[in-house]
Amino acid sequence: MTSLRRADRPGDLGWIVMAHGEVYERQFGWDTSFESLVAQVVADYAGGHDPDTETAWIAESPAGERAGCVMLVATDQPGVAQLRVLLVTEAARGLGLGGKLVTECLAFAREAGYHRVGLWTVDECASARRIYQAHGFTLRSEAPHPGFGYPVTGQTWSLTLR
Repeated sequence: MTSLRRADRPGDLGWIVMAHGEVYERQFGWDTSFESLVAQVVADYAGGHDPDTETAWIAESPAGERAGCVMLVATDQPGVAQLRVLLVTEAARGLGLGGKLVTECLAFAREAGYHRVGLWTVDECASARRIYQAHGFTLRSEAPHPGFGYPVTGQTWSLTLR
């Protein structure tokens, strides 16, 4: 059985960047521009997040191997957070980890006092979209995006917390 913990150990943030680069290159053929985007998200978080309102999680296998991650960060809008960098490794897919990570993220968002959580993804990430929809997120907009080696359709999703 996997467990969730805060991403607060040495190597956790670097693993988030590396895993995104490797997994999405294998899955979709994305180039290093995607890894660069994830690196910027992680660097912004590492550079000074408020642990009362922003955090990241790592899912671990029983053997202690990292198997997934997600992050919740504040936006410029009061009361609005953004879900970032959801990932489950190929070996851990199908175990419900993505849903557990999002559930943990949303529980934290509620406790931190957020009234809305948004996220941005692309149309190719069908498994992630199913997780977001199962948690009540709704699609707000779509737009062409130059992509990460080839064009994709960017999607903005939102969830109002109660």
